[in-house]
Amino acid sequence: MSTGELLSSEPSELKFTFELRKQISCSLQLSNKTDNYVAFKVKTTNPKKYCVRPNAGVVLPRSACEVMVTMQAQKEAPPDMQCRDKFLLQSVKVNDGVTATDITAEMFNKEAGHVVEECKLRVVYVSPPSPIQEGSEEGTSAGVSISDGRHANAAEFASGARVSTEGLEAQDMSSEARALLTKLTEEKNKAIQQNNKLRQELELLRREGSKSGGGLSFMVVILIGVLGIIMGYIMKNS
Repeated sequence: MSTGELLSSEPSELKFTFELRKQISCSLQLSNKTDNYVAFKVKTTNPKKYCVRPNAGVVLPRSACEVMVTMQAQKEAPPDMQCRDKFLLQSVKVNDGVTATDITAEMFNKEAGHVVEECKLRVVYVSPPSPIQEGSEEGTSAGVSISDGRHANAAEFASGARVSTEGLEAQDMSSEARALLTKLTEEKNKAIQQNNKLRQELELLRREGSKSGGGLSFMVVILIGVLGIIMGYIMKNS
């Protein structure tokens, strides 16, 4: 708050939330602390840039008045968001019953002997809050949820890839195992068939030997040995 003997102004500086290509307004509250009528006038160093309504008026005793300062839409931002524009609030005691239409430039002429109170107000540009800052809490929680979701999806994809790879490997191993089992089964069946055939031949030789009254021939001994080898091979691969 800027305080003078006649008027006090709130705020003490004009803050504009700067946005390109957009009109921005700032409210200035003037309060009359005296028991007299007080006339005021607002001037600026850059009148083409700002619109002040009302730019002059009368504040009744122990009352207040609102002044709206509007900055015209700007096409570019100033360097470092610094503004050199300034406003000057002039106030002077006037006769009771004076209205805004009675105000003249001569009332604020110091050289004419009028006691004019002056208060300077500087302009401050404020950067607009970013969407991330406005929703920092919600944005953070949402960001965590999104991040967690992405991580979860990545984990699911990785898990699915591992399962798929393991499934393919198991499938390949299962195919190889089935092929090997089939091969072993075929060899086993062939060995059993050969064994059965040798048994039949051995039994035939035994019968012939019994009929001839002699012992086992040398050929019978060889067949028994071969039969033993085949049986051992079958037992090993069973």
